[in-house]
Amino acid sequence: MVKKKSVTEFKQERDRLNNIVMKYAGLTTKRFFSLDSQAYRDDGVLPVKMKELLGLVASLVLRCDDCIKYHIIRCHEEGLTDAELEEAMAISLIVGGSITIPHLRRAYDSWEELRQAELK
Repeated sequence: MVKKKSVTEFKQERDRLNNIVMKYAGLTTKRFFSLDSQAYRDDGVLPVKMKELLGLVASLVLRCDDCIKYHIIRCHEEGLTDAELEEAMAISLIVGGSITIPHLRRAYDSWEELRQAELK
């Protein structure tokens, strides 16, 4: 069984792995990473919070746990409420179907970790 990573461990590992990728990255990879970053910037019609929420829903439907955790963290940082999260997760479940339930569980687990950290 794989040990669950805390949000802090996830962030550290993601940064470490991104640094390794960039060490070897050619122009195409660098452009893709840049495009991804640009899509979530605060310079369009949609607010960043909405963009992160869209990223979360898409990630849940696609069942990418790393992407889900990343967007859960970003949604939390952008001030998403519990009610907003629940509504978005319900849409994800409807679109993605029951196969997304394990990912939904892990998403809520990460959200709970972030919410508990607020109380400390």
